[in-house]
Amino acid sequence: MNVRKRYREILKGPGLTFAPGAYDALSARIMEHCGFEVITAGGYAAVASLLGEPDGGQSNYREYADHYGRICDAVDLPVFCDADTGFGGVHNIRKMVRAFERAGVSALFLSDQVFPNRCGYMPGKQIVSAAEMMTRVYAALDSRTDPDLVIAARTDARALEGLNAAIERCQMFQEAGCDMVLPQGCDDYNDAKKTRDALTKHTSYNMSHAAGKAKMTLKQVEELGYTTASFPSAALFAAVGGVKRAMEALKRDKSFAAVEDEICGLDDFYDIVRLKRHNDVEQEWVERGEAAVAKKKAAE
Repeated sequence: MNVRKRYREILKGPGLTFAPGAYDALSARIMEHCGFEVITAGGYAAVASLLGEPDGGQSNYREYADHYGRICDAVDLPVFCDADTGFGGVHNIRKMVRAFERAGVSALFLSDQVFPNRCGYMPGKQIVSAAEMMTRVYAALDSRTDPDLVIAARTDARALEGLNAAIERCQMFQEAGCDMVLPQGCDDYNDAKKTRDALTKHTSYNMSHAAGKAKMTLKQVEELGYTTASFPSAALFAAVGGVKRAMEALKRDKSFAAVEDEICGLDDFYDIVRLKRHNDVEQEWVERGEAAVAKKKAAE
């Protein structure tokens, strides 16, 4: 079963699927090593890791496709990616979907923000009309060449036009054929319950650290019937905190002694980056090459 079909099977399964957010290939490897089934790769983490800047929509679809491709190549897991607003008009969306397919993503989601997209928890966001967003949705759905690619749509209408507007947009997304909907900002229990009760397709709950303190427990999210809980910035924030503490210790103490327990051991690191597999594959090719030469000489 290929990775996209596997993702669709995971979505059909019981319970809540955890989807931590990878900010690069190494963080994706760590998530796979820890036993997760699905990985999220969001724009917030991508822009921070690639540019060291806040997420204000300053990357294009080619940069994202390259970034997501490295993450997909690093793991044998489904990767669910952020496609922002589609990076332009409908023909840009078509090219983005094809590029993300080639990169190996298993799922992508479009936002109804105006271009350029920004993190949904940052001030200043605006949304396009429902009609314009539906145009984006149809362009994405019609542009995929692999029917197993999951297409999802996200709305930021809750913060700008209210809960009912967000629910109406999500209903239009699923009626158009989207495989999943992401009601951004419907975070507290009452909003989350009302939203999920109104929807029939897979629904994702965003537990981003960019939102501050979580408003619901994972048990509550699962009880409400959400399919996926995504943690798009958890690894990013953990990495920033760990590196910052290590560098502060080095600068302050001229030693890593204060953070020694937080630093990954060499054996663990080599396990995560698959050093043994890397060396085994190399050795196999060397031996096959040598055997081919030996066989040729023996036949002479």
